[in-house]
Parts: sequence; structure tokens; C-alpha cells
Amino acid sequence: MAQEDRPLFWNRVNEVEERWIESVDDNVLASAYLLKLPEGTQVVGAFPHGASYWTRTAEIETQQVDGSSMSFFVAKGDVGLAMVSGEYVSMSELHKTIPDATPAPIGWGTSIISASLLTAGSLDIQAFTAKVAELHTKGVSPNGKYGFAVPTFMGQMPQYITWTDSWEEFFTITVQRLMSNIEESQGKDPELSGLMAQVVAKVIPRLLRPLETGGREIKPRLVHGDLYSGNVSVDIASTSPILYDATCLYAHNECESTSLDHLYQY
Repeated sequence: MAQEDRPLFWNRVNEVEERWIESVDDNVLASAYLLKLPEGTQVVGAFPHGASYWTRTAEIETQQVDGSSMSFFVAKGDVGLAMVSGEYVSMSELHKTIPDATPAPIGWGTSIISASLLTAGSLDIQAFTAKVAELHTKGVSPNGKYGFAVPTFMGQMPQYITWTDSWEEFFTITVQRLMSNIEESQGKDPELSGLMAQVVAKVIPRLLRPLETGGREIKPRLVHGDLYSGNVSVDIASTSPILYDATCLYAHNECESTSLDHLYQY
């Protein structure tokens, strides 16, 4: 999609120059051997693919020994290896839980590589929602707590990932950190600060505390963390839904919506 044809929210300059994805660097070429990509893989070239606020994304086109083509997808930028590491671990957890609905992450370093052939074809909504339900059924927190093992990011903002016993506490700290980031970047507004104080003091406890008191409990579930139309595609071979670009947490499963994503973005 040409930049002038993109939706308005993509109409901004990406600070990572496109030249960084016009060739395949040595680390990626080494990955083909060290990470056991198909033996005999030959790189044809690297080409811009997709769009991102934070990085440059590319498709690496390869030729296999039988003459067939296979594509791998990479991202490159200077916003920090922690973002790439967080996505690699996130996608690894998702792939262990729903392997038929996620690309297989191969490695991370200068680039993150995943093997899957995708298309922008029509998504089967029933199949997609069934996979999300399967993720939330199988993806149980390893220690019964809310959080994640490594830092993950919503855009460039690190998420709160410290292992926490209650969803009320975890969500409260998440919202407070969000507000701090907003005030740091946009300046303080007394009215908004007062409203946020009311949300933390009254709204969150009244809505979330009953979920885990009076004999009731909820179990933290693995959530994709940034599940919206831009991070879902269709597998060309099977036409099954494919989820990618995850920023995982073990959270309340209803956190798996665009509402929290919108909070982070604004």
C-alpha cells in the first residue's frame, strides 16, 4: 500500500530509514544456518512489506532447493532490543498455545524472523474468535499471577509486567503508569488528573474487586495484548486465521480487546 493511500493514522514519517531493509544483513544470513532454516535456503532479496510506527518491516524472499519460494518477515529499527525480545517471547508463548494460528518465531537479535506465508484475504470470523477462545482457555499463567516473564511494549511504551496477585492491583498500576506517561508527554491537566484519581479510587475497585472477593476468582490468561485487524491475517495454504505482532501479558481475558490498546495510544 502506497503511503498516500494509507489510513490517516499512518500518515506520519517513520524515523527509521528505508535503506535499513533494502538488504539482508549478516545476522539474518547467519540465522539461516544457526537457527536451522530449510537447508539450502538462498536469499533472493529484501523488500519493504507492511507498515509500522516504530520500525521498518520487510519481506525476505528466498528460494528453496526444490525451486519453490518461501518468505520470511523481519523488522529493524533503533528503538531497542527489548521490544524485539518481548515480541519474540510473546510470539513463542502464543505459538506454544495455538501453533496453528501463529507464525513460528525463529530468532531475535538484529532482526526477528518468523516463517509464515500470509495474505490479506477474507478472515473467517467464527474461526478467528474460536482461536482467541482457545488461546484464553489453554494459556494459563505459569504461577497463577498477572504479569509476564520479560518486558513487553505497547508501541514504544513498556507495559507493566511485574507478577501481581490480583487483577485489581495489576490494572490499577497499569492505568497509573499510563497516566504518568500521558502527563510526561502532554503536560498535566488538573481536571484530567482529578478524574483519573476518581477512577483509581472508586471506579476500578467497584468494578474489579468483586471479581476476586466473596469466594469468586478469575485465572490470569495469556492475551495477545494488541489484537486488532492490523495484527491478524490469513494463512494462504490453509485459509486459517493467523495472529502476529503480539505484546503478551497474563491478564484478565477480557483485556483482549482494542479498548486498552486505545488507552495506550491516546
